[in-house]
Amino acid sequence: MKVLAIHYSQSGQLTQLMNNITKQMEDEQISVEHIVYTPQKKYPFPWSKEVFFDVMPDCVLNRGCEITAYELKDTKYDLILLGYQPWFLSPSIPTMGLLKNSKFKAVLKDTPVVTVIGGRNMWINSQKEVQIKIEEVGGKIIGNIPFYDKSQNLLSAISIMHWMFTGNKTKKWGIVPLPGVSEEDIKESSIFGVIIADYLKGNIKELQGAILNTHKIDVKWSIVFIEARAKKLFTFWAKLIERKGKTPQKRKQWLYFYRFYLIFALFIVSPIVLTIYAIIFRPFLLNKEKEEKIKILSV
Repeated sequence: MKVLAIHYSQSGQLTQLMNNITKQMEDEQISVEHIVYTPQKKYPFPWSKEVFFDVMPDCVLNRGCEITAYELKDTKYDLILLGYQPWFLSPSIPTMGLLKNSKFKAVLKDTPVVTVIGGRNMWINSQKEVQIKIEEVGGKIIGNIPFYDKSQNLLSAISIMHWMFTGNKTKKWGIVPLPGVSEEDIKESSIFGVIIADYLKGNIKELQGAILNTHKIDVKWSIVFIEARAKKLFTFWAKLIERKGKTPQKRKQWLYFYRFYLIFALFIVSPIVLTIYAIIFRPFLLNKEKEEKIKILSV
């Protein structure tokens, strides 16, 4: 059995997750080829606020980027383990760059794929877009393992901005929960390596059911609600900035407006809308909500 494990990581968090999973697979006598690819354009960590928000339009509009050359030992694999991060509710620019890379598209054809996501807490829209790109070239996602911050949404937003803009994975003000995927979840990620190895030797098509049976993956109704609406708004802003920001100064101005909007929407609008929805509408939509959740978690 030959597995290609490929990913890109800025902070190192996704590398920890991928290494924990693949180590268990190798312990089960699965041959794993590790590729940590890099974009030709370097994305800094920690981010500056200017650079972080400047990548939003290209990210949301799925532009991707050129990938630094890498070598593969084989032209065909029994499984591809693809690690990636969502940025702005979309696949990160390096992820989209990889999915558009001719060498990677060639090995995706007729190959089962397991995606490993390392992000904050909103990964639904990005996974849909990754699935579309994989299926376009004949690949098939047979498993998805999202790792995410399980803190309350607003606290998670505060903590992730602290980490992204300082590089310090610490409690902001000493009270906000630690940012990113918890150390417990990172440590326990190795269980998925055992599961993948077992099903790779048997019926790989039933893998996602086994992943869900760990009860370590879930989606909150509030996150589903926010993502469904926020993606459309992000796309609107990305196109507006592209259209209006024809000069560096104008682009900077419109990105500033977007930053103001994002903070206002996240900390003021969304709590009010979620509260109204929960009280008035949600009690009548529980069955639909359950169906949507099942659809999101299946592959």
